[in-house]
Amino acid sequence: MSIKMMTRRFVLAAAASTVAFAGAVQADEHQVLDSIHFIVPGGAGGGWDGTARGTGEALTESGLIGQATYENMSGGGGGVAIRYMIDNAESLHDAMMVNSTPIVIRSLTGVFPQSFRDLTLVAGTIGDYAALVVNTDSDIETLDDLLAAYRNDPASMAIGGGSVPGGMDHLVAALVMEAAGEDPTGFNYIAYDAGGNAMAGLLSGEIAALSTGFSEAIDLAEAGEVRILGVTAEERVDAYPDAPTIMEQGVDATFVNWRGFFAAPGLPEERLEEFQTVLAEMYDTEAWEEVRARNGWVNIHNNGEDFREFLEEQEQQIGDLMRTLGFL
Repeated sequence: MSIKMMTRRFVLAAAASTVAFAGAVQADEHQVLDSIHFIVPGGAGGGWDGTARGTGEALTESGLIGQATYENMSGGGGGVAIRYMIDNAESLHDAMMVNSTPIVIRSLTGVFPQSFRDLTLVAGTIGDYAALVVNTDSDIETLDDLLAAYRNDPASMAIGGGSVPGGMDHLVAALVMEAAGEDPTGFNYIAYDAGGNAMAGLLSGEIAALSTGFSEAIDLAEAGEVRILGVTAEERVDAYPDAPTIMEQGVDATFVNWRGFFAAPGLPEERLEEFQTVLAEMYDTEAWEEVRARNGWVNIHNNGEDFREFLEEQEQQIGDLMRTLGFL
C-alpha cells in the first residue's frame, strides 16, 4: 500500500548602491509574483510555521517573489484557518495556507467539518517519512525481531509515540503491524507529549520501540541513541541511507507526513498557475536547497491533480486503518 517558506533588510554602503541595483534588476527578470501571504493554521515555531517561513525565505531569496508575509491563525486543530480561507475567499487571491497530513485525519474524525476538497489544491512540497526505532542497547536489532517479539507476547509489546492515540505515530505503528499480517490493535500504544519524554521512555525500557518522524530519528541515530529498524519510504533516503526501508524487509507499508499548500476556493486559474509555477521553480534554487537541508526535509512535489490523487489515496488508507483501530 502506498500513501504517497519577508522582507530582507540590506545595509549597504553608498559605494555599493550600483551593485545592489543591478542585483534587483536581475531578480526582477525571473520574478513571478510580487508577493505571497502565508496563512499558518498554528502557532509560531511549529512545523507548519517553519514550512511556510522556509518556503517564503527561499522564494524571496531566489527572486521568484518580491515579498512574503505571514499570519499565524491557531485554533480548532487548524479548522479556524480553513474556515477563514473559505469565508474570505474573494479577498485572499494572494494567500496560500500551509497544511499537512492532519487535515486528512482531523477531517475524518470530525475535528472540523471541512476537508481538503473545500479548498483550492496548490501543491504538496515536502515530506517527512516515519520510522520505527529502538534503543541502541535493545536486543531488538531488526524489524523481524520486533515482529517476532510481538507475536510471542502481543499484550506486553509497548510502542510509544509523540502523538495522541489515533494520531500519526500510532497509525504508523499500526500500519506496519497490519501490513506484516499482525493484529494492528494488539500492542500497547503509549502517547508522550514531547519527543524528550518519549526518548526517556525508550531509554528506561517503558516502551520497546518508538514511532517517530524520520528526520527526528536521524538526529537520534547520529547521536548514537537509537537504532532505526525501518523507514516508511519506498526506497532508502539519501539523508540517511543506512536506514533500511520497511518494504525491503518484506512488509508492504509506506507512509509520508507531507506538507503542502492550499489556496482559497474559487481562486482564478491564472493565479493558481502562478502559485504552482513559483513552487515548482523553487526546487532548482540554491536558496531552497539551503532551507531544505537545514530542516532535513525531503522533496516531494505533487502538483495539482497529482496532489488531489495523493490526498484521496491517503484519506482512504488512513480511514480504513482508523476504522480497524476503532477511532472511526
